[in-house]
Amino acid sequence: MTVKWGVIGAGGIADRRTIPEMLRVADNAELVAVMDVNPEATQRVARKYGVPRAYGTEEGLLRDPEVQAVYIATPQNVHHRQVLLAARYGKHILCEKPMATSLQDAAEMIEACQKAGVKLGFDYMMRFNVHNQKVRELVQGGALGRPVMGRAQLTCWYPPIPGAWRQKREIAFGGALIDMGSHCLDLLEWIFGSRIVEVFAFHDSLVQSYDVEDTSTAILRFENGAHGIVDNYFNVPDAAAKNFLEVYGSLGTIFASGTIGQDPTGSVTTYLAPPGLAYSADQVRNVSADVRMEKYELEGVPMYGTMVKLFSEAVEKGGEPPVPAEVGYHNLEVIMALYESARGGRPVRIAY
Repeated sequence: MTVKWGVIGAGGIADRRTIPEMLRVADNAELVAVMDVNPEATQRVARKYGVPRAYGTEEGLLRDPEVQAVYIATPQNVHHRQVLLAARYGKHILCEKPMATSLQDAAEMIEACQKAGVKLGFDYMMRFNVHNQKVRELVQGGALGRPVMGRAQLTCWYPPIPGAWRQKREIAFGGALIDMGSHCLDLLEWIFGSRIVEVFAFHDSLVQSYDVEDTSTAILRFENGAHGIVDNYFNVPDAAAKNFLEVYGSLGTIFASGTIGQDPTGSVTTYLAPPGLAYSADQVRNVSADVRMEKYELEGVPMYGTMVKLFSEAVEKGGEPPVPAEVGYHNLEVIMALYESARGGRPVRIAY
């Protein structure tokens, strides 16, 4: 069975990443319709990929009886309305993150999809970077001993741009945290296999002149007791931003480079020690004697295309989406707690 897809919001990340990767690796998916608020973008994308139907409205695409599933790649302030509309037309939904701009909207999205009997999933595609999967495998397998701390960094240079919706509070809700930090928060929870239960955040506008934060530093406590740091900045030059992933534990460190981002690339280096190391008052870092270093450079797979392939499998076989709606909701809970902390200047606990 081939799942027939439509795309709502075809001119941005859908054109840059998701559609070309879908066509390349998702052999169980067929793109049959596209739509964007910009008619020129809709026609351009349809011509570029040979899509048979281009629509001027969301409802036009959703009325199409051939469309079984939709990928929603629009700003987060319209996810709620679009997901409810897609559910009403009986379409399965893969939505971009973050889920929404309020927890109430997010809860309504889940309820609407449950009532309609359609699948709702979210595009936390960095889970499908093979190097991030290796980090998770090592941590879950006990290679680090007891997890102590994780850090995930995603930054970029994002100057004021006319019409850029990510720089407008009324559309995006926030800046660097909700845009980039959402991925980092999900990645650390997934690697640890443990939810975030307490947060503290510093938010500032240090360089850029728009009304959302260009600087976000978040401190986290996980249910397993580990600590975490997620740092996201819209004001660091791209070439200087290394987007590191670091995980520390009682038996060593895992250091990943280039695995947080849209490319399926990177490398992982482990520095692992045997149990029972003695205390050294000299504090000499004799790496060769104390730890074993190993480097992993794996062949990457297209992450966006993999998400579509796995979601299509869930539609075919009746299973859960690769990243189900509950993950999107929880991620939004953590994000909202971080914004509350930044506004109030105090730690915020997340109740479950």
